[in-house]
Amino acid sequence: MEREGRAVGAASGELVTIGEFARLSRLSAKALRRYDELGLLRPALVDPVNGYRYYDPAQAEAARLVAWLRRIGMPLSRIGRVVTLDAGAAAVEIRAYWARVEAETAARRDLAMYLVDHLSAEGRAMSRMPGNTENAGNPENAGATGNTGGTGAVPLVIRCAALTDTGVVRTANQDAAFAGPRLLAVADGFGEAGAEASAAAIEALKPSGWGAQEGALSAAELLNALEDTADSAARAVRDAVAPWADPDGSGTTLTAMLWTGSRLGLVHIGDSRAYLLRGGELFRITHDHSLVQSMIDDGSLSREEAASHPGPALLLKALVGEARSAPVAVACRPDVRLRDVMAGDRYLLCSDGLSAVVDEADLRAAVIAADAPEEAVRRLVRLAREAGGPDNVACAVADVVVEA
Repeated sequence: MEREGRAVGAASGELVTIGEFARLSRLSAKALRRYDELGLLRPALVDPVNGYRYYDPAQAEAARLVAWLRRIGMPLSRIGRVVTLDAGAAAVEIRAYWARVEAETAARRDLAMYLVDHLSAEGRAMSRMPGNTENAGNPENAGATGNTGGTGAVPLVIRCAALTDTGVVRTANQDAAFAGPRLLAVADGFGEAGAEASAAAIEALKPSGWGAQEGALSAAELLNALEDTADSAARAVRDAVAPWADPDGSGTTLTAMLWTGSRLGLVHIGDSRAYLLRGGELFRITHDHSLVQSMIDDGSLSREEAASHPGPALLLKALVGEARSAPVAVACRPDVRLRDVMAGDRYLLCSDGLSAVVDEADLRAAVIAADAPEEAVRRLVRLAREAGGPDNVACAVADVVVEA
């Protein structure tokens, strides 16, 4: 065991032993030795003869910061970056990390609530099957069955269209969009290989047949298949940007809906968005994985202030090559969920080249006014250009209709 030794002097001032510094920083000597081994907090001096560690009392604040970051669960590699930053930059990094944690927790919460609701509904359906009299006569077990692909369900299809535009300011288009009988998707690429990343993410989803046999799959099996589809998109992006000189700085957002014939599977990561128009009301059904959105969520920024926030559009989650110097906090898996649909629903997916410059009231008016998805996407791109078109635009619109 390392002995404390004695305090020594140094050009920067009086140094203290590891034991004295442990008391000063309210950390254990064991923790301090571990931080040294990991490169998180080096002693001011290591005696070359006996190996004793000595610290500058001014290091106490940095030592406590490492301990606090460990307590919130920050990975050691990220702590190593934070402790090298000035106070302002460190605060931004910590906020971004915690916002990512909250976003992932919210995604897990939504999935848990979906499973609770779905399994509860399955339980009620089982209780009504012939021969199952366990809950017979309970009025809570009677009621609507919804359009979930069961026998007698009304056959539905989607009618859709997609459009991208370079915008007024940019010279290249890194956005991608697709609309087909089983897939609706938009992706907003960034970095040197942004165009390749966005195209690869969508191409990976096109051959997916995850919902083709929905009637034979449980909700859990559908969700597993949807997770596999999302993972395929992530791998495709990594492969697409790998040959480039700066693969860790390239990536894409992705918001996609896969049609099963009675439900939509949602895959979402980044700050592209999905909206639902139902009953004349426009609802946003995705949550931005961005620093600004996290500040809105914790109350430190109002929606009005967010519209003119001067900071960079820092993404907390995106599909990337590597996560070392990309403009994202960390590479993460997309959110996935299943959504029940109704005939008459209209869905809008768009990149932030549209949503960042056109407010939701104008989006709603444009989506309502269009008779068909093809007209809707043209109206939306025109709105973005009239608002200055500072970024690429991608949008896709789908109507859920009764099969003719």
